[in-house]
Amino acid sequence: MKVYTFEGAPNPQRLAMFMRYKGIELNTEVVDMANREQLSDAYRAINPDATVPCLVLDDGEVISQVIGMCVYLEEVFPDKPLLGHDAKEKGQVFSWCHKLSNGLFLGIASVFRNRSKGFVDRALPGPLDLPQIPAMVERGMAQIHHHLPLLDERLAESTWLAGEHFTLADIDLLTAIGFLGWIKEPVPEELTHLHAWLVRAQAEVA
Repeated sequence: MKVYTFEGAPNPQRLAMFMRYKGIELNTEVVDMANREQLSDAYRAINPDATVPCLVLDDGEVISQVIGMCVYLEEVFPDKPLLGHDAKEKGQVFSWCHKLSNGLFLGIASVFRNRSKGFVDRALPGPLDLPQIPAMVERGMAQIHHHLPLLDERLAESTWLAGEHFTLADIDLLTAIGFLGWIKEPVPEELTHLHAWLVRAQAEVA
């Protein structure tokens, strides 16, 4: 297997933390997103989605979405499960991953890609060149400040997002909080449960 990655970016960070926690070591190749190598003909021949990371299996099959890579790797490397220990926890893991993707991640990405000069005409990842929409910045900030207190409420009643075990949902939230730094938006100090969780989660992937 081989992973194409650019570890400074959020989605590659999700996969990297997943693999590090489980002790998975794979052949990797860096795709230089800073110079838009993900849009090159050579890389798009491997992954037509023009996104990073992607996982190429031994038979040449390509998995281009992080959640799919994690499902595959969890099956091949079941030790230290990150997708849930039972049916209920698995349901919660995927539910929280989806909530984070459609909520906090989307809000941050909307601000970052529609405000940053480096993303003029690149407002969405992938092969399409799409213009920035300034109104998406304000909407993204509204999403961020709506979802952070909800996460704090969840972590007031649960050690980890999906229950009693550290999972991919926590990795996704860790990544999202790191992504907040890209738009210079801190986690509000009054969200004490979220801050306490952050200390625990960082220790898990250290």
